[in-house]
Amino acid sequence: MPQRTFLDELARLGPDAPLAHGMPVEDAERYCRQLARNHYENFTVVSWLLPKELRRHFCSLYAWCRWADDLADEVGDTNRALVLLGWWESQLNKLYTTGEATHPVYVALQETIEKFDLPQRCFLDLLSAFKQDQWQTRYETHEDLIKYCERSANPVGRLILHLGRCHRADTTRLSDSICTGLQLANLWQDVRRDYERGRIYIPHKDQAHFGYTEPDFARKKATGPFMQLLAYEVKLARRFLQGGIPLVKLVPAPLSLPVQLFIDGGLSILAAIERQEYDVWSRRPRVGRFKKLGLLWNAWWNTGGT
Repeated sequence: MPQRTFLDELARLGPDAPLAHGMPVEDAERYCRQLARNHYENFTVVSWLLPKELRRHFCSLYAWCRWADDLADEVGDTNRALVLLGWWESQLNKLYTTGEATHPVYVALQETIEKFDLPQRCFLDLLSAFKQDQWQTRYETHEDLIKYCERSANPVGRLILHLGRCHRADTTRLSDSICTGLQLANLWQDVRRDYERGRIYIPHKDQAHFGYTEPDFARKKATGPFMQLLAYEVKLARRFLQGGIPLVKLVPAPLSLPVQLFIDGGLSILAAIERQEYDVWSRRPRVGRFKKLGLLWNAWWNTGGT
């Protein structure tokens, strides 16, 4: 069966296509599982690293994030994206206030929320970041960008900590560092893609410091100033990722390997950017299949083979 586009899914499951109440949970979970496998290239590896009892809950979380992300980026119109994100938030509010769910993602997510007592604030923070992407396309300082990451990335790690029943002040701090580092690594990997969507995440003050200003972005060239600028951003992202390494030893053993793999994956993206000498304009840095297998081995070794 041909894979549906997100717009196909929106026509089938969006606000203008009312769903019948009472969708079986098994069908909803199957939908989330298929969505994760079709969209997340590392899903098979990550899912098998997770404890079996957590895999379906991981899928429901991923499916929720995937839908929110696609509502923000794939509908082609800012105003429509804001309306649809508002609809997605209304479905979340209804689930938390009345326990009602119709969309398959929310049907699957309901049990996950109840079983692990997931805080609504994490979901709302993520939605606020997706909405922010519709109206804020530039950042003045590095501090402004980190505040964005606090809502666009860190809540995901906090939700996973809840799945592992290890959500504490110390684990949250370390998880936030990892998630911010991963977000930054992905942003620097996708400088060109984001620019073509009208967004520049590299802070304006950093641009000015290295002499690479907004008009230079239009040339899409890895000039000397750009290479110096991105090298600086990569260094900061690496610092966040490495700052979260102690989390590997603080989470329950079944989660230590996935956490190590997430850290190694982010570091590998940064290393790929460096191997290209910071030229993210001519091609998108990628981590190859064999490299991913090496990451898995290294993560397994570093966590003592747990």
